[in-house]
Amino acid sequence: MVIPSQKHARNSLLSRMQPDDYAAIDPVLERVTLNRKDVLVQPNQPLTHVHFLERGVASVVVGTRDGRRIEVGIIGSEGATGLPLLFGVESTPHETFIQIEGEALRLSKAAFGSLIEERPAFRRLMMRYAHIFQLFTAQTALSHGSYTLEERLARWLLMCRDRVEKDEFPITHEFLSVMLGVHRPGVTTTIHILEGAGTIRARRSHIEIIDRAKLELIAGDSYGIPEAEYRRLITDDVTPEP
Repeated sequence: MVIPSQKHARNSLLSRMQPDDYAAIDPVLERVTLNRKDVLVQPNQPLTHVHFLERGVASVVVGTRDGRRIEVGIIGSEGATGLPLLFGVESTPHETFIQIEGEALRLSKAAFGSLIEERPAFRRLMMRYAHIFQLFTAQTALSHGSYTLEERLARWLLMCRDRVEKDEFPITHEFLSVMLGVHRPGVTTTIHILEGAGTIRARRSHIEIIDRAKLELIAGDSYGIPEAEYRRLITDDVTPEP
């Protein structure tokens, strides 16, 4: 199995590591295929790996005892799973599963712990990402409580587009109902509204974004704050490492 050089790394965190940190992590990375519905983090079970996604999208989902579920986080090639390990936490009540298939480079819990302990710049990068992921979660809570379903769906589609880096991607109405915490007929109606506004084109199990600028207008302030923080702290950061 060949792991790409840092120059060709498709995960943004890996590509922005200090070169000596990447040289340390490269030998212990393992490439894995991610199939739809694969569970990367089992709720209340010991975490075993950190996955740096290269392609595809993972959802972090909260569930209730009576079977209700709602998405609270989304991870693509900008990020990684297994963040509780960064804080010395061995498990989480939340589930993380694949909703759009792809690939990842995974790191064992032991290797991740060693790198966090031994490499301050790597730890700093991961803590910045954890801060940004927390912002995504907070923005999701705000969106669920303060924005219309059209605004929320527009936001979610933009976030998904950012991670798959193409305008068309596979997604079902059933999955969207879980992601947004609403009944499926509400998702179907809202998709028709966004289609009527000329922002998307929907076909069986796929959605294509045809006017991103208009979709951003519909999403309004529900979208953009965590994205700006990601650019500030990770994409555009030029602060010398300690």
